Amino acid sequence: MKKRIISILMENEPGALSRVVGLFSQRGYNIDSLNVAPTNDLSLSRVTLMTHCDDLVSEQITKQLNKLIDVVKVLDITEGRHIEREMMLIKVKAKGDQRTEVKRCSDIFRGQIVDVGPTYYTLMLDGDSAKLDGFIEALGDISVLEVVRTGVCGIARSEKSLSL
Repeated sequence: MKKRIISILMENEPGALSRVVGLFSQRGYNIDSLNVAPTNDLSLSRVTLMTHCDDLVSEQITKQLNKLIDVVKVLDITEGRHIEREMMLIKVKAKGDQRTEVKRCSDIFRGQIVDVGPTYYTLMLDGDSAKLDGFIEALGDISVLEVVRTGVCGIARSEKSLSL
């Protein structure tokens, strides 16, 4: 099973996202992450979802998504060169010497401290999923209080685009 990033251009209408998610649910496919936002054409939204599946299931998903009335275009961007990013906010316990360690680790991973309290730091990092996972591992014995991740967004690195 491979990670698949599927971009969907769809009409920005009530219930459209529900039909996409329903398609996955009805067929027993799992959505690992989901991002939705309007495009520069306010009548359209771009959905970026990540799932894990084999090539056959990926092909089935693409065909079934294309059958949905609200879907304009579907592109599996993992089939070619692409750029993917994810953002993470992470709150960690930081007292005494741990504060210096958290700052050092944040600098190494090019993160930003966005909130400071007497016993915690909240940091923001962006990058691919492996980088964010690596940051959490690098914290070692520092207590993670809370993690919020946006999920993957991605775009193809070619002339190929998800537009009309």
